[in-house]
Amino acid sequence: MSKLVVLTGASRGLGLAIAEQLLQQGYQILAIARSPSEGLTKLQQEAPEQLVFMPADLSQLDTLPELCHAIIKQYGRPYALINNAAVGHDGILATLHNSQINELLNLNLQAPILMSKYLLRSMLLNRSGRIVNISSIVASTGYNGLSVYAASKAGLEGFSRSLAREAGKGGITVNCVAPGYMETEMTSALQGEKLESVKRRSAIGRLATPADAAAMVMYLLSEQASAITGTVMTVDGGSTA
Repeated sequence: MSKLVVLTGASRGLGLAIAEQLLQQGYQILAIARSPSEGLTKLQQEAPEQLVFMPADLSQLDTLPELCHAIIKQYGRPYALINNAAVGHDGILATLHNSQINELLNLNLQAPILMSKYLLRSMLLNRSGRIVNISSIVASTGYNGLSVYAASKAGLEGFSRSLAREAGKGGITVNCVAPGYMETEMTSALQGEKLESVKRRSAIGRLATPADAAAMVMYLLSEQASAITGTVMTVDGGSTA
């Protein structure tokens, strides 16, 4: 029986690229997003036995215990959790509305913590599992207008390191993947000269793609990565080298 992977933020961008590669690798996927995209619906139609969509708004934190309980009850204990869902409000802190700050911290940091908490228990019963949290190079480099986003991602990295210590003896690894700038909906504001300057900073002269970052996630799910835990894997084309 193929292993079940719970993937949040599965409808577009990096999440959709991860879903595509999970299907290629033969995993069962429980794809979570607020609503299905055209791309995700197409994947589901291509592999209805392998991919199940579950609608959920992960920023509604009080619904997450029930959501995780329903996942385990309906689909069994997951092998892996990929916390990819995130929001990226762009704006200087002085003008960022408090509701936007709350949304950023709820979805980008608290939701992954709670999803990990409630699904980790069943992984511990299996004595094996993987948690992969999607971070960003902004957690360590900083970026103008992304202070709260950066704080949420830096928090996610600290959380992952400590959780790796707690979960390691149970056979579970916890890691982060930190992509650089990728051409997705979240970075669509990056155009023209701004985009070209980011490309020039890259050691390979191009941006990493969602498929590049998804490939790192696949590696961390594999048996070959069983000794890798508590770390951050950067996929940024050498921008931070």
